[in-house]
Amino acid sequence: MSKDPAFLMYSSDFLTGVTDLTMEERGQFITLLCLQHQKGHLTKKVMQLQCHGIPTADVLAKFRIDENGLYYNQRVEREREKRAAHSLKQRENALKRWNKDKSTTNQTLCNGNAMAMPLENENENENEIKVEIYPAFSDFWNLYDKKVGSKDKIEKKWNALPHKTKQQIIDYLPSYLDATPDKAYRKNPQTFLNNNSWEDEIITKTKRNGQTNYETTKREIIRKIQSAQINASDVE
Repeated sequence: MSKDPAFLMYSSDFLTGVTDLTMEERGQFITLLCLQHQKGHLTKKVMQLQCHGIPTADVLAKFRIDENGLYYNQRVEREREKRAAHSLKQRENALKRWNKDKSTTNQTLCNGNAMAMPLENENENENEIKVEIYPAFSDFWNLYDKKVGSKDKIEKKWNALPHKTKQQIIDYLPSYLDATPDKAYRKNPQTFLNNNSWEDEIITKTKRNGQTNYETTKREIIRKIQSAQINASDVE
């Protein structure tokens, strides 16, 4: 089977997903996506050669690493496999149609080809490929690890968030999950998103000398120190 020569990409989704990248980084990102589509999972050396140096950390964050240490974008990989499977199915259907029609005495080559091959845009929607930009909903859903509520509604809410906010949420979650190891005390994911809970202070419980103490996150401590410094400068 010949190599698939192209894939579709939604311009709006791409522009939203690269808002945190410079123009140079965007060039690296789209180049690596195309290279993965043509060659499969990428070695770090190939990525360096294509980007004339090591891709930036923000670009690398949009790729995952497989068991062999190769880099790949998960959405491109999944959609490439779907497109290949669909193409194979179309070939099999065409072959079945051709074999059936060969037994008909009035079958002509022209008619056989017309019935076997679908119109170019007949399955256009099925063949479209959307590039998954990290962090995707699946990243949030699996990391949050409290699968309650309507997943469709939660995903819709997630998709409506700006990309910068999604990154803030992913950065916030490790501390929040550490503070709520018991899922019973963890907010439902839809409540978490609806209430902008990633902006809340995280308070964790620790035990010292048999007594329970409460500690705030490092971010909150820095905020308080900065506030105290400002107040001190006003007094001076």
